[in-house]
Amino acid sequence: MAVWEGQDQPGMGRVTPKEQKAELRNRKLALRDAMPVQERIEASLAMAEHAGDIIAFEPGAVISGFSPIRSEADIRPLMARLAERGARLCLPVVLDRERIIFRELLRGAPLVKTGFGTTGPGPEAEELDPEILLVPLSAFDAGGHRIGYGAGHYDRAIGRLRAKGLTPRLIGIAFDCQEVSAVPAEAHDVALDAILTETGFRIFKEQGGQG
Repeated sequence: MAVWEGQDQPGMGRVTPKEQKAELRNRKLALRDAMPVQERIEASLAMAEHAGDIIAFEPGAVISGFSPIRSEADIRPLMARLAERGARLCLPVVLDRERIIFRELLRGAPLVKTGFGTTGPGPEAEELDPEILLVPLSAFDAGGHRIGYGAGHYDRAIGRLRAKGLTPRLIGIAFDCQEVSAVPAEAHDVALDAILTETGFRIFKEQGGQG
């Protein structure tokens, strides 16, 4: 059994996986927030260099990215390279507390507020089902387990895609400082296929497999 960073201490009551995740989320996001802006910019550019030509897909494949908020990595250079290779890009749009959808991102199209501080295509844009999702996160471990932001939007979106018979690949986007020794994984969690950080692109399983 993996030992969680910050696991129960002697004399303390049992900590639930949800509480463990919350503690790790807060700690790792604080580390990400503390990164100097220039360091985040350079790390984001390094991500594009590491993965821009490595992520495997057929021309016309739908890939979901994201517009950075707060201290997230800026993957727009990576997305631009994927588009040059023939990817069809889309961005997540938060409809409500339970659901996100993915709208096509076209060059020159206007962007609107799309929930949780994000921006993305408006309702006139085509809704797509991504084959690859580039996903921001709070923390990850060497086994491909991840901690999101707590809303569960991506887990539910992936569940809906799988219900359609699709097997989307999940690539986490994070900085090295967000890695932990072990994530307290739960049955409903969806594992990553790969993780991209400023030091490289790491595959956890055969791309295209379910997680």
